[in-house]
Amino acid sequence: MLRPAVLILLLGPLPAHADIWTFETPSENIQCTVGMEVGMSDIQCTIIERHGAPALPRPADCASDWGHSFLMLDRGPVQMLCEPLYRGRDGFHRADYGVTGTFGGFVCHSSQKGLECRNRDGHGFFLSRAVQTVF
Repeated sequence: MLRPAVLILLLGPLPAHADIWTFETPSENIQCTVGMEVGMSDIQCTIIERHGAPALPRPADCASDWGHSFLMLDRGPVQMLCEPLYRGRDGFHRADYGVTGTFGGFVCHSSQKGLECRNRDGHGFFLSRAVQTVF
């Protein structure tokens, strides 16, 4: 009887159940994944085709794609991710232009100008093909 108890202790706590869903802009150029679990939420958005300088300078240790992926928790500043760019354009729900969505700790608005998302602290990003801004 001791062995099952030891096995449970070795496994440690199980992860909390998370709800995950996706959406994209009508152009299919901006794709986002939202994760929500008890007490926290996060959103990661990727802009597939972009022009101009990245929103933030490339870190010296970044040897992958830069300026495409933006990660934000429901509190705190936006992070840009140094990671390979996935260019797939399928499997996402459409967020039509003019739609505002509120979920977890975020509000996002999709318009013909681009996608803007903010968290509870007012941090956020604006993404369009021509401009990417972190605030």
